[in-house]
Amino acid sequence: MPSTSTASRPATAAGHRVPAQPVPELPILGYDAIEYWVGNAKQSAYFYRSALGFRLVAYAGPETGVRDRASYVLEQGRIRLVLTSALQADHRISAHHRVHGDGIRDVAFRVPDARAAFGAATARGATPLDQPYTVRDADGRLVVASIAVFGDTIHSFVERDGYDGVYLPGYEPVSHDRLTDDDPRPVPGLTEVDHAVANVELGRMDEWSAFYQRILGFSQLRHFDDEAISTEYTALMSKVLAGGGGRIKIPINEPAIAAKRSQIDEFLESYGGPGIQHLALATDDIVATVRALRARGVGFLTVPGEYYAEARERVGNVDESWDDLAELGILVDRDEEGYLLQIFTEPMQDRPTLFYEIIQRHGATGFGVGNFRALFEAIERAQERRGNL
Repeated sequence: MPSTSTASRPATAAGHRVPAQPVPELPILGYDAIEYWVGNAKQSAYFYRSALGFRLVAYAGPETGVRDRASYVLEQGRIRLVLTSALQADHRISAHHRVHGDGIRDVAFRVPDARAAFGAATARGATPLDQPYTVRDADGRLVVASIAVFGDTIHSFVERDGYDGVYLPGYEPVSHDRLTDDDPRPVPGLTEVDHAVANVELGRMDEWSAFYQRILGFSQLRHFDDEAISTEYTALMSKVLAGGGGRIKIPINEPAIAAKRSQIDEFLESYGGPGIQHLALATDDIVATVRALRARGVGFLTVPGEYYAEARERVGNVDESWDDLAELGILVDRDEEGYLLQIFTEPMQDRPTLFYEIIQRHGATGFGVGNFRALFEAIERAQERRGNL
């Protein structure tokens, strides 16, 4: 989201404890947008359109009267990504990029009342970043506010029920995206953000878990300790927070002491602190989606062929062809509600930071605990190739 602040404020979860009685959950309607601060938004937008099949729907920059940045709004299904870069070397977006490289700055939530959401969050102890402000144009009005969370990441609250424009005032709509609309290749078919995963420093997971419970009224959905998420060499711990009536899910990971450096350690060092490690993007047909993404050049982590013999015995019957799943490297897990299929891309940039999970749920509400060992061993193989294990 465009910010009126001149600098980021360091966020802290210190002092936040899980309240004895649950606090009211903020009325969050879903993810509004995921904004990335990147080094070159024009090139990043080209990559996301060509490789991931997103469509350019709006633009803001010098041509639209915005003098300090350029932003490209991309959509696929109900997913909205905003790619923003600075136009001056001394801009705070440039400073953010020097530290973090390309990364997610804002996980924005759509709310029915941004002022009320901001007021409740700050009254409960959240660090305010942008006070509620109203923006208008011929398409109506929006109200936006934001709070600081882990590292340099923020959550914006966006009230857009009175707005009919493509994204925000100041953005010009793009009626025809030649790159995407004229592309004969199948659209990957990504539908929505399933969850957003945060990596924080050793010893900070409980603090930030408590923050989400106390500040936003989220509930703890899952807790995985270092015994559940470990291999011979590395380990991590994770707590999954859920809010917005289950529409928002945020797993929070921290490293655990082990023989070698975990994926969380590698991320924290490469990103320059805590941040969003990956987004899970949902699909209704993961086989078709992965085929389409592979055809577009997207690389995925691989697992040994032996995984599928164990998985078939562990998971049982699924609607998909096991031969297709093995061919494409798609992982399968089952819980008491059903089963899920998932696969993880390689990092999207040279720094081993942000990557994507593609997920399809057949009733399952979990996160693929049965796949953790195979997945983390695949990540370790990639770390070893980079010399970072």
